[in-house]
Amino acid sequence: MKAIQFLSAALMALFLYSCDSHTYTELEETPPVVEGKVTYTANVKTIIDNVCTSCHSANGSASFRPLTTYAEVKDAVQNAGLLDRIQLENGEPGLMPQGGRMPQNRIDLILKWNEDGLLEN
Repeated sequence: MKAIQFLSAALMALFLYSCDSHTYTELEETPPVVEGKVTYTANVKTIIDNVCTSCHSANGSASFRPLTTYAEVKDAVQNAGLLDRIQLENGEPGLMPQGGRMPQNRIDLILKWNEDGLLEN
């Protein structure tokens, strides 16, 4: 019985030792790997949905500038300074999102989407 407990403890220790650990900052700052061109549907929509639409939707505090569709986000890039606002530093007026600057890898992905031609799919 003790041999089984010892073996179980040894296997558990080996299992835990082999785990890799990263901080949230390390994971957020890892640049996303995008093969080919960045598109709204494949790469940008998830960022916008997770970071922006809580305010920028029909029921949000910024409902005057919804960001719920490709056309709305594209228009915000081309005509409303979205790229400038997401690149501001924490504490600067006009920073979006208001809760604090997005991780740089997300900003870079949105900038690359613009450089690649604001493709939808």
